Amino acid sequence: MPAVSLDNVTKIYGRDTVALEDISFEIPEGEFVVLLGPSGAGKSTMLRVLNGLTQPTEGEVIINEKPVGGERSEVGMVFQMHYLIESMSAFRNALTGALSRSNFAQSALTMYPDEDKRAALEALETVGLLDEAGQRAGSMSGGQKQRVGIARALVQDPDLLLADEPVSSLDPKAAKDVMRYMKEAAKERNLTTVASLHQVNIAREFGDRFLGVRDGELIFDGDREDLTMDVVDQIYYGDDEAAKERAENLATTAPERGEDDE
Repeated sequence: MPAVSLDNVTKIYGRDTVALEDISFEIPEGEFVVLLGPSGAGKSTMLRVLNGLTQPTEGEVIINEKPVGGERSEVGMVFQMHYLIESMSAFRNALTGALSRSNFAQSALTMYPDEDKRAALEALETVGLLDEAGQRAGSMSGGQKQRVGIARALVQDPDLLLADEPVSSLDPKAAKDVMRYMKEAAKERNLTTVASLHQVNIAREFGDRFLGVRDGELIFDGDREDLTMDVVDQIYYGDDEAAKERAENLATTAPERGEDDE
């Protein structure tokens, strides 16, 4: 059985705004999948459907043979904005991933079982931040904060990890570091992962499989070898030759980033 299955999923907002249209695919356990597509294509809606925050208008989402809905502790989420409590340490922020397993009194008193504390330290080690466990989150770099966000999701011990544009606000080096740690964590735990990305070069470097979404439709499903520039153009520009030409001109005239730009 696949770890994740979407069966003819459609999501319509209001009367006629189609965010997703008749999408079906399966993801085997441990696969690292990257969603590609322009803004407004439906990537975020797809992630929200996968984590149960949005119910599909039609179709069904299955994770580990269970329909998505209600309790979602089996799905971990890494956000574009890390949403850390900046006054708390990296360790305390990572530990909040165990909240779904703690009762209210324990959470209010920040009393966690030793096994949760060990899980938080192990997750921070996985993302290369064990030595910074006591550092206040507010004093960390953007890339470090995002890695704490990954650690927090890992502490949740999910069956599925979702990431919504996790590196869009980072410079290229920090973005690659975050993706490398996320990919290593997924491989180490055989964790099925779906991440939406805008940066095609980073996507190609870290993805095992790529799903291209445009206007709410799944128009591409393939591996790295299948993801040619013609396919990328189709995903992002469709048949809009003028937009494609503007993008190519911008790419050729944009200045190179130097170390001082990062």
